[in-house]
Amino acid sequence: MMGQSIIVEDVSLSFPKKKSILQMLKKSDTSSFLALDKINFSVKKGEVVGIIGRNGCGKSTLLRIIAGIFSPDKGTCKSAGKISLLAGLGTGFTGHLTGRENAFLYGSILGHEQAVMKELMDEIIAFSELESFIDEPLRTYSAGMKARLGLAVASALNPEILLIDEVLGVGDPVFKEKSKKKILDMVSEAGTVVIVSHSFGLMTSICDRVIHMSDGKIKFIGEPQEAISSYYASEEGRK
Repeated sequence: MMGQSIIVEDVSLSFPKKKSILQMLKKSDTSSFLALDKINFSVKKGEVVGIIGRNGCGKSTLLRIIAGIFSPDKGTCKSAGKISLLAGLGTGFTGHLTGRENAFLYGSILGHEQAVMKELMDEIIAFSELESFIDEPLRTYSAGMKARLGLAVASALNPEILLIDEVLGVGDPVFKEKSKKKILDMVSEAGTVVIVSHSFGLMTSICDRVIHMSDGKIKFIGEPQEAISSYYASEEGRK
């Protein structure tokens, strides 16, 4: 993998379709949904690659394959370096634990040792702006407060490969700007970045290349503006 951080070769993945009770009684029914269909691409070390496409086209599923959360049915995905996935902020949080305890828990899920988390805790609390609530049970937090805590923990990472899945819109307008700046700082510090976003302005400003996905397939890979044009052309074709 000389010079490459990520190599995805002929990756396909299917999920079972949701079934009615009647369909579930028919044990012979093995219908499935093809989420990814023969995906091929690579990402160079130090490159920032964006992924765009309609909801349900396979963007988030692809990130989870790169992160090692999902295993493909066919094909291979190889990576060189420590991977961190920013997605579903607050995954693993528990309501009866305090914000501080959940920060330690979430940090362990993301691969941090407890000693490291202790060193990062002051930074996490300050960034989340939860100083007065950090030792209160998470069940007393609003959705925005939970998201702020999740982002604060996740953004304390220092990965070689950073995967970002639509996490730039958490909290109030002021915190949204703060979180965007924090993540862009992470992008500049990480060796390689793959980002899923509906913000085409962001994609144009930070990405070296953009992948346009549609119905589980790659429609286009190339310059950001060309990929965005491919997306709009595809949308026009659906009308």
